[in-house]
Amino acid sequence: MGRAFEFRKERKFKRWAKMAVQFTRIGKDIVIAVKEGGPHPETNSRLRTAIQNAKAVNMPKDRVEAAIKRAIDKDTANYEEVNYEGYAPHGVAVLVETATDNTNRTVANVRSYFNKYNGSLGKTGSLDFIFKRVSTFRFEPGELDLEDLELELIDFGLDEIFVEANEEGLDEVVIHAGFEDFGNMQKALEDKGIELKQAKLERVALSHTEVNEEQAAEVMKLIDKLEEDDDVQAVYHNMAE
Repeated sequence: MGRAFEFRKERKFKRWAKMAVQFTRIGKDIVIAVKEGGPHPETNSRLRTAIQNAKAVNMPKDRVEAAIKRAIDKDTANYEEVNYEGYAPHGVAVLVETATDNTNRTVANVRSYFNKYNGSLGKTGSLDFIFKRVSTFRFEPGELDLEDLELELIDFGLDEIFVEANEEGLDEVVIHAGFEDFGNMQKALEDKGIELKQAKLERVALSHTEVNEEQAAEVMKLIDKLEEDDDVQAVYHNMAE
């Protein structure tokens, strides 16, 4: 069928694999949220956020409902959220967020990845001077006047607002707010009738490490391996683009 068909098939399989990883991670977010605050999104902001993020990646409704039911079951394991910090080759800082029901397995896996790809695992808190936590919200611009919106959101912790293209090349409004302002900003946006595509707490690098193309490829081998692990929820690094 030719190279074009094989290329399209490879892209499709990669997209499916990415969706599967996203569904697994959001499923864990839902379980953690329900265990913490109950199964009702109207009274559980973390669950409401997880459901919003599920919609953004087209996670089927029945999978969302199944995750909520699973979390209610007392026999369902609790997930512990644990972060790991270290350095990839060439001095690039890496922070790994995990959600696990077996910390021994997770730390062993994470350590093995760092060792295999010439990195080093450090102590918790060792990268606090490099990464800060921020609240990030994404939504479609629609007919919104962003200048007016910016003024209206300053009192709710707004740090910055801008427009950037998403993975499909479509414009999205991105809002950054302080870590402690997540709940206030989420409520403010919801009260304005804005349908969020994504809402989450992220890590932003305060400084960056310059590498050449060959070195970047080495670093990405470690990052890609970490992101493949079922216990890993997110991986952040400070490698300059």
